[in-house]
Amino acid sequence: MGKTTGFLEFERKDEGYKPVKKRIQNYKEFTKPLKEDELKNQGARCMDCGIPFCHSGCPLGNLIPDFNDAVYQGKWEKATKILHSTNNFPEFTGRLCPAPCEEACVLGINEDPVSIENIEKNIVETAFKNNWIIANPPLNRTNKKIAIIGSGPAGLAAAQQLNRAGHIVTVFERDEKPGGLLRYGIPDFKMEKNVIDRRLKVLEDEGILFKTGIHVGVDIKADDLKIEFDAVVLCGGATIRRPLPIEGSELKGVVQAMDFLPQNNRRVDGIKDLGEEILATDKDVVVIGGGDTGSDCIGTSIRQGAKSVSNFEIMPMATENRPTNQPWPFWPMRLRTSSSHKEGAERYFSISTKRFIGNKEGELKGLITSEVEWEMVPGQRPVLKEVPNSEKEWKCELALLAMGFTGSETTLADQFGLEIDARTNIKASEKNYKTNIDSVFVAGDQRRGQSLIVWAISEGRQAAHHVDAYLMGTSNLPLKGEGDLPRV
Repeated sequence: MGKTTGFLEFERKDEGYKPVKKRIQNYKEFTKPLKEDELKNQGARCMDCGIPFCHSGCPLGNLIPDFNDAVYQGKWEKATKILHSTNNFPEFTGRLCPAPCEEACVLGINEDPVSIENIEKNIVETAFKNNWIIANPPLNRTNKKIAIIGSGPAGLAAAQQLNRAGHIVTVFERDEKPGGLLRYGIPDFKMEKNVIDRRLKVLEDEGILFKTGIHVGVDIKADDLKIEFDAVVLCGGATIRRPLPIEGSELKGVVQAMDFLPQNNRRVDGIKDLGEEILATDKDVVVIGGGDTGSDCIGTSIRQGAKSVSNFEIMPMATENRPTNQPWPFWPMRLRTSSSHKEGAERYFSISTKRFIGNKEGELKGLITSEVEWEMVPGQRPVLKEVPNSEKEWKCELALLAMGFTGSETTLADQFGLEIDARTNIKASEKNYKTNIDSVFVAGDQRRGQSLIVWAISEGRQAAHHVDAYLMGTSNLPLKGEGDLPRV
């Protein structure tokens, strides 16, 4: 594949960023793309490794060496076809995926891995620029009607695949616009929303119907769906936020991240009626939780003009290098520093919030923390212990809880009579994504729990294959790593 000695000749080169002072003045994306020749060199680094472990690292089974080779050769349209054969929305994953494929890259054993994610992003952006991505509606319709509940990446992927098979697909979304957490969770500085809108235009032109502002389970009941549709695919998110049940958690100023971030996205979108506004402006902000959502809160708070931003993580600080107990090609829990972290936040590890402090008006004014240690006992779960005499008081007028999600809402599942597991995920067969109720399928976070965008797209594609087979007896829709062969 590509240039045999490319990985010896070219070092990894990533996109640059606009200066911090300039980029925090707005919510626009701020990466500085590589030149075409530089991208070709990055594609040339793919080393013809014989066994491409990047395939196993990618939940979609993307044909990574193939599109890398096409980029190296300057065959961008060919690269577009290869990439889209396994990934419906590379413009999402090319911006937002943590790139498990790169952690599994063979070159990454002792060198910097191939910059797969950035190559992917540039392939799809080149394709849109050249009008290679156009609507491709099916030639024939089966007249089978399918309802997709939720318009996040799982729902959109399932919808496009099933529409390609000729079915009549309707996507229901309770928010004002489609996109799920892509639109109302991911800040615009990581992905501007016109990126979603241009893809939605393609899906609509292909014949998919979107119905927004409809809360299925409330506005439409499960029985109505079963009457109107031949199959239902549940693709809602894992939206139950993890609480922090400590003293003072009811104070004004203690806010869930997924109240803070969606409101700001709506503000950026020009929506005026936001209810009670949540703003970090001129406040000392503490973000509790060290993952991607916490990072998004940091970048948003800085752009809102926070006085200071501190980030607390209860786990110890990871190493920058791969831990010895997580060898290649497994996903390593290494220290990851995002662009938002570099914009002015202070990070603290092995720290636990014990209680919030309020004033007479019930407003947050501070919090108390303690340092913690994790006692590791072989064969047992780690034990969290507080370090004696380590309490500290922090000034804080806004505490953002970014500690993940505990599961999915169950209103619709209860109406259908679906089986639920201990984490409120909907139980479904690993073989065909089918629930215990005939004609009802589930994919994405509602099936596997909180996960990655790339997993959501994969789940939506897999579920679509099984729904098609359920309706038609067989399916030409691809499974993981297979090329698209829609029924026409």
